[in-house]
Amino acid sequence: MRRLVGYVRIGPREREGDRPTLDVQRRGLQNAAERRGWELVRIEEDVRSGRSLRRPGLRAARDACRSGEADGIAVARLDRLTYSLADLAELVSEAVERGYAIVSLQPAVDLASEHGRAVGEILVEAASWQPRTIASAGRALSGRPGRPSSTPPAVAARIRELRAAGMTLQAICDTLNADGVPTPRGGAEWRPTSLRAVLRSQGAQPRAAS
Repeated sequence: MRRLVGYVRIGPREREGDRPTLDVQRRGLQNAAERRGWELVRIEEDVRSGRSLRRPGLRAARDACRSGEADGIAVARLDRLTYSLADLAELVSEAVERGYAIVSLQPAVDLASEHGRAVGEILVEAASWQPRTIASAGRALSGRPGRPSSTPPAVAARIRELRAAGMTLQAICDTLNADGVPTPRGGAEWRPTSLRAVLRSQGAQPRAAS
C-alpha cells in the first residue's frame, strides 16, 4: 500500500470560488485514497501564497518523504504545490533524486508511473536550461569565447568533490546552505537546479542518484 502525505493549500487572498477550499481539497484526496488504495499518512496544509516554497506545511510534507515516513506527496491540483515552473522543477528534481512520488489529481500526474517519470525527466532537464547556459553553448558552437563561470573555482571544486563522494544534490545544497556559501547569483539558498548548472558548466554531468 502506498503511503502518501496529502498537501492542501489556499492563498490568503484567494476568494472562495477562485480555488478549491481546503475542505474540498481534503475530501478529494481522501476519496482518491479510498478508490486507489492509498494510505494517507496525514494531510498537511498552508494558508500561504504559492509563489514561494517556504511554507511550513509543504516543508513538513517534504520532510515526511525525505525521512521515509511517506512514499510521496499527493495534491488535489498541481497548482496547490506552486505557481512557479522553476519551483515545480525543483520539487520534481528532489522527488526524482530521493526516490519519492508526487501525485496530482488534476491534472493527473504520478511520478511513479511511466508517463509521470517522463514528465519529471523533462522538467528536471528544463530546469537546467538557464539563459547563461544556453548563451554559453551558442558562443561555443560559434567559436566565440564564453563568459567565465560566476561560481568561484574553489566552490565549484568543492561541489564536484562532494558529488564524487556520492552525496545527493539536495545533501550538497544543505551543506552549502549551512555553511553560508552564496549561490552563483549571490543568493542565500542553493537548489539542485543551481548545482546542475555548476556541474554542467564545469564539464561534469550530474550522476544519477544511487
